[in-house]
Amino acid sequence: MTEWLAFWNRPNRIFVNECHRRLHFARIADDILALLPKPGMNVLDYGCGEALDAARVADRCARLWLCEDAATVRAGLARRFADHPVVRVTDGRGVGSLAPNTLDVVIVNSVVQYLPAAEFDRLLHLWYDRLKPDGLLVLGDIVPPSNGLARDALSLLRLAGREGFLVPAISNLIATCFSTYARLRNKYGLSSYSKVEMIARLRACGFHAEQCPNLGFNSGRMAFLARPAPRKSP
Repeated sequence: MTEWLAFWNRPNRIFVNECHRRLHFARIADDILALLPKPGMNVLDYGCGEALDAARVADRCARLWLCEDAATVRAGLARRFADHPVVRVTDGRGVGSLAPNTLDVVIVNSVVQYLPAAEFDRLLHLWYDRLKPDGLLVLGDIVPPSNGLARDALSLLRLAGREGFLVPAISNLIATCFSTYARLRNKYGLSSYSKVEMIARLRACGFHAEQCPNLGFNSGRMAFLARPAPRKSP
């Protein structure tokens, strides 16, 4: 987890170019907006990255917390949203300081694959506690056991072909094979879960869950909608 965090704190080649970067964040914002059942909700985007289109999401929120533990990315978010009336930029410790039953929706996209199982369970309990009883947890970009670098590369090439940056994408994939990302992925792998495993894990942490279409462009990965099970009276 520490090495992955250091990776996100530095410039990297995850995005092929500016077109790819903007397409990615626009699509994620569109998918998040489609999951917000009504305006005026308290929403947490946990592990939000640069969140280029977060202002569009904030337009439908009473409060939008953007949580990012990579310090350089978080500093950029803080500068962009310093005067925004709805957006609050924080880190994981800040989320932990929120009062119970604060949040209507928690979005966790492209984060779980970098978490050890024990840390994932800890965060599931944290999100459960911070969600309102009728709240919603959205887990996106969950890596199934069958997913590998080849399938991720194919997804990128399909997108690049549609959007007109195929040649740069091929060059980027070649460079990625020799990058820090490839070294870390080979060293640590990505945490992966089958549909059955993920639903069981969520159930063990107090959620009822179902699979839904993934957030973003990678249809080879999974997403889940999870709601807190009825809470026991003290």
